[in-house]
Amino acid sequence: MSQIEVEILIGGRSFEVACQEGEEQYLQAAARMLDTEAQVLVGQIGRMPEARMLLMAGLMLADKTAGLEDRLRETEDRLRDAEERIAAMASEVRALRDAPPPEAERVEVPVIPRSVTEAMAELAARAEALAEAVEEKSAS
Repeated sequence: MSQIEVEILIGGRSFEVACQEGEEQYLQAAARMLDTEAQVLVGQIGRMPEARMLLMAGLMLADKTAGLEDRLRETEDRLRDAEERIAAMASEVRALRDAPPPEAERVEVPVIPRSVTEAMAELAARAEALAEAVEEKSAS
């Protein structure tokens, strides 16, 4: 691959930079990032020596990059923890699926004798009759 010259603009100043053919868009993207930081400096401080502007803009980008790397590390740690929990849960599910079913338990349900059921029905009928009589007396 051959090298080509690309003109970039940073902080209102033009620079000629060489790059490999086909990498121009990456260089332009990087230059735009550096220019964004340089424009902030120019807006805050005004004109400054070229070397100082580039140094400060580079440091600002490095600071942002370090912050992003920290966030990425934290995200990777959380992802690793989540993957470990998922693996543990999957193992537990497999163990439960592969375990033999529990033995059936014998459950005895008491049977209410017929005479008690009939007595309860008789009591319910009497209670309804009493309720009707009370309603009739209170209505009159």
